[in-house]
Amino acid sequence: MSENYAVRNLRLCTKDCLCLYVCPTGATDTENSIIDVNKCIGCGKCAASCPSGAITMMPKKLPPQQKKDSSVVNALKTIIRSKIMQEQIAANLPNELAEAIHKSNRLMSEDLVRETGFMLPQSANTFDFLNTLKKTKYAPVDEIDKLLDNIQFNEKKEPQKMEKWKCTVCGYIHEGAMSDDFRCPICNQPASKFVKIE
Repeated sequence: MSENYAVRNLRLCTKDCLCLYVCPTGATDTENSIIDVNKCIGCGKCAASCPSGAITMMPKKLPPQQKKDSSVVNALKTIIRSKIMQEQIAANLPNELAEAIHKSNRLMSEDLVRETGFMLPQSANTFDFLNTLKKTKYAPVDEIDKLLDNIQFNEKKEPQKMEKWKCTVCGYIHEGAMSDDFRCPICNQPASKFVKIE
């Protein structure tokens, strides 16, 4: 088993979908376009075939983040504030160039924040954890509320049950609805050769 796994950058993805044809396990074929880490075997075929360079191979274990001197962190914070200000200005301008400036500043701000170690994961766990902190005695509730406002996940959602279909010829598992014109990406068999997994 490889020490890497594939990650798709949705901003770069141009929907050429070559990754769907070369992936031996079907990890790239998901409803939400996020590569299934549990199915990925780290072979790198999807990354090699992607014409837009949207797929990257990531190590399962990342090296520890380097400690940063306080002067470096302060400099990064200054740059972040500048980028946020530029983003806000560009957001109020009407043309396409302003939209591009707005997006590029957002990306740079996110990268800088991540680099300083302050990027919050957008998850239910983070949301619940911050709400727990608010209940502590000396919690800065206003500051925590600002963080909560920046987290896009603001409610727990029940996971949707997804249909699964198994190819009776090669054993390939397809997740999602089965259409009449569907063909198995492994053995090219029609939808009639698939059985629904209950």
